[in-house]
Amino acid sequence: MKKQLFSTLALAALLAAGTTTTSLAQTKSKSDSEKTKVTEDGTMVKTKVADDGKVKVKGKTDKGAKMKATTKPREGADMKNMKMSSESASNGVMVGGAMMTPDKDIVDNAVNSTDHTTLVGAVKAAGLVETLKGAGPFTVFAPTNAAFSKLPAGTAEALMMPENKQKLTTILTYHVVPGRLLAADLRDGQTLTTVEGETLTVHRSGNMVMLHDAKGGMANVTIPNVVSKNGVTHVIDTVLMPTK
Repeated sequence: MKKQLFSTLALAALLAAGTTTTSLAQTKSKSDSEKTKVTEDGTMVKTKVADDGKVKVKGKTDKGAKMKATTKPREGADMKNMKMSSESASNGVMVGGAMMTPDKDIVDNAVNSTDHTTLVGAVKAAGLVETLKGAGPFTVFAPTNAAFSKLPAGTAEALMMPENKQKLTTILTYHVVPGRLLAADLRDGQTLTTVEGETLTVHRSGNMVMLHDAKGGMANVTIPNVVSKNGVTHVIDTVLMPTK
């Protein structure tokens, strides 16, 4: 049981570290590596991602049991052609202290993330819960609570008011793209047409995936490929804004 728990958490940490196509969430950057640390149910997992793509994972339970693993990128692999394996998808991704698993829909996964309480509240206020629980598939770019806090003071609270429901709906649907797009499917310069109707532009710099909105703002994908049964979510660090 301990080995199974370690395997699941280690794989989730690897995915959260963005080994597929993008960067780490909650990273501490150094000259030759990036690090992240995840603790859940008494088990701590650390990952270290070097510039050459090598990933080291160490885990330890509060009872002293330990694990260690190292992975290397496929030699000569073209990032745009890389796909997340079905094994990785089946084990889920850790987001906001909870495991996001592909047997749940986008909403049921999101409600478990402590980093997305503002977004979940906004989805409820806009009446979009049933839509995002639908068959889809959808690709959702999900701003964190910290992303909403970057907005001018009082903006998020004002958007939640009933009289601003249409504006809120416009902003939220601007974060949704029809279809299921993994990070490997997002190419530099690619234009994505959102459910709201306006477009987002994808930019890539190495393994970093960024989105430029209609007003010139930019969001970084911090956790990619959070697979749900009706689509995929990519965690972002800034709220995207349409022109409307």
